[in-house]
Amino acid sequence: MEKTIREIQKEMQAATMEELPAFIKMYETDGRAGVRALADKAEKRLAAYEKECMRIQKMQVYENRYAACHFICGVDEAGRGPLAGPVVAGAVILPRNCQILYLNDSKQLTAKKREELYDIIREKAVCIGVGIIGPERIDEINILQATYEAMRQALAELSVKPNILLNDAVTIPKVGISQVPIIKGDAKSVSIAAASIIAKVTRDKIMTEYDGQYPGYGFASNKGYGSGEHIAALKSLGPSPIHRRSFIKNFMES
Repeated sequence: MEKTIREIQKEMQAATMEELPAFIKMYETDGRAGVRALADKAEKRLAAYEKECMRIQKMQVYENRYAACHFICGVDEAGRGPLAGPVVAGAVILPRNCQILYLNDSKQLTAKKREELYDIIREKAVCIGVGIIGPERIDEINILQATYEAMRQALAELSVKPNILLNDAVTIPKVGISQVPIIKGDAKSVSIAAASIIAKVTRDKIMTEYDGQYPGYGFASNKGYGSGEHIAALKSLGPSPIHRRSFIKNFMES
């Protein structure tokens, strides 16, 4: 008995990427236009998957270049620019030839995709470290030094000592490990991209919690960045305990 279009649609939805070529071959010449449309959809899905695999393969160029180093660690931060909240650094060691699709600069991903990847990274990584430096320390030593401090803290949390660091754009002072600073590294290295996502999701969770403690500033939505809503609240409510005093002087004086 011939399968219905609905049955074929369910078959396509359940098919793995490895099974899609056979699905396409079976139905691409079917006499029903609806079935051929499903085969065409499956072909586009397969093409998108193959394109993503190629993109991720290109993002492993630095990991391949330093393959002789046993443990390669990506390092990145989130939260250098906001008016409130901490700066957070992530350090991630991925297994060799780790295939996690859709890794990218965390700013290029939706919140939903970041959270999905956050869970996958935590499941697959050899180890992860997170460093968090609060607003008082940022005001005390400046945001660049606080970022370095967060990165050193993240590295200290790793359960395995890395042999080399792939950093997003910076060279971290006071670290006795070989470092490779890569401009826009979170879009060029899977390790740095993974660290970027860990840092970003961790910081977003912190800011969402702060929204409950300090209502009115919109921290859950703006994450401490200087949105119009945030600046207006800052002027009407005054600074909260998590505002960076060195960042808000101009707003408070205007």
